[in-house]
This record gives sequence, structure tokens and C-alpha cells, in this order.
Amino acid sequence: MPRFFRNEIDEENIVLTGDDANHIGRSLRMRAGEEITVCCNGIDYRCKIAGITPDSVYLDLVEKHRCAAEPQLAVTLFQAVPKLDKLEYIIQKSVELGVSRIVPVLTRRCVSRPDEKDFEKKKLPRLRRIAEEAAKQSGRGIIPVITPMVSLGRAVEMTKELDRTVLLYEEKGGRSFGDIDFDGAATAGLFIGSEGGFDKEEADAIVAAGADRVWLGQRILRCETAPITALSILMFLTNNM
Repeated sequence: MPRFFRNEIDEENIVLTGDDANHIGRSLRMRAGEEITVCCNGIDYRCKIAGITPDSVYLDLVEKHRCAAEPQLAVTLFQAVPKLDKLEYIIQKSVELGVSRIVPVLTRRCVSRPDEKDFEKKKLPRLRRIAEEAAKQSGRGIIPVITPMVSLGRAVEMTKELDRTVLLYEEKGGRSFGDIDFDGAATAGLFIGSEGGFDKEEADAIVAAGADRVWLGQRILRCETAPITALSILMFLTNNM
């Protein structure tokens, strides 16, 4: 069933306009009586098309329920900025796996070092479209937030809002994911390095802010493989797969 997203919904008067209306009427060629899902803040609204005009699609609410695809744990991925094609892949797959927010972080070892204004103006809109498309494809109840690029210091500050934070670090000495207690946590953060990883001073700063250092084993994963692996493990351990 086609899915569309809204930031707010009037259950008595659900109307889709703009690109969504155009997509329903012209691309999907849907007709009155057919059903679509409108998603708002993690709630799925199953609706029947009551009428279609060139500019608007009018819907009747059939039922609503919490989106089953939304995890109970809201995970923020703090991803050190890799090359753009890798970041696009990471965003797509992370959204499919249930991430709630992705924060691109500029660290010392980032090979790709985009200008902050250029990133926000030119790259961020595309990254957000990728997140929206992945959310629709995977049946999510929200479009995960893709923030503007931030410094490591700002990212560390953001972890103060979270219940648990994990740092993936390639050197030995970290704990396994299974040793981290996520019981009672509603929010969690996950720090992943870029192609060059984190330097020791950066890793120490993240740990000093309360993060648990996690080591995934002898094999060194590429920067685009690590977040997918870590999210899969985290979602499995917290019964959110």
C-alpha cells in the first residue's frame, strides 16, 4: 500500500496536495475507493480515497494504529562524514534498519571535508530525499531526521540528551554489544568513524562524555559496513528487528 508522510493530521479532513496528490493521481493512477497509508509521528492512518482533483486527494479515515515498523528505541547515528556516495548508502540502509536520526560529524580523519554551507545547501536536500524514499520503501512510520553537519564537540554535547551512547572503535579493549545494558533506555546514540576512524583524543572525549566503547572483533569493517552491522546488532539485542 502506498505510504505518504505528514507532520500533522486533521482526522476529520485528511487531504493530500502538491507532489503527493500529483503522484497519486498521475503516476500511480489511483482512483476513488482505493486505499493508501498516511503516516504521522509514528502512527499509520489507513485511508480510502474519497475523491481526486488535479490538485488534491481527499481521504476518509478507515483506521489508525501505531506503526509496527517503528522501533521502541530511538537511535541517533553520529556518522563521521565519509565520501558522499558512502554517506548516501549509510543513510538508506540505516533508515531501513530503524534509525531515528542521523547526524553527519566532521572529525579529524575525515577524508571528505565538505564546506559546511555547501553541504547544507546542496547535499543535505538530497540526503533527506534518500531518507524519505527509504522510509516509504521500508514501511516506516516517520521520516528519520538528517541534520546539518556538526563538529565532534557539538555531537558529544548532543549525547547528553540520550540514555545510552556507544562508540565503535577498531582498537581492542572495548566491550561487546551484549555487555551493554539497554534496559529502560528510550534513546541511544551510536558513534561511527569515517574511512580513517577516530583518533585517540576524539575517542577519549566521546568516552569521557559517557559512551561505552564497543569492539566488533578482529575484522576491520569499512565505514559503510560498520553502521549497518552495529544497527543490526543493536536492534536485535533490544528486540526491535
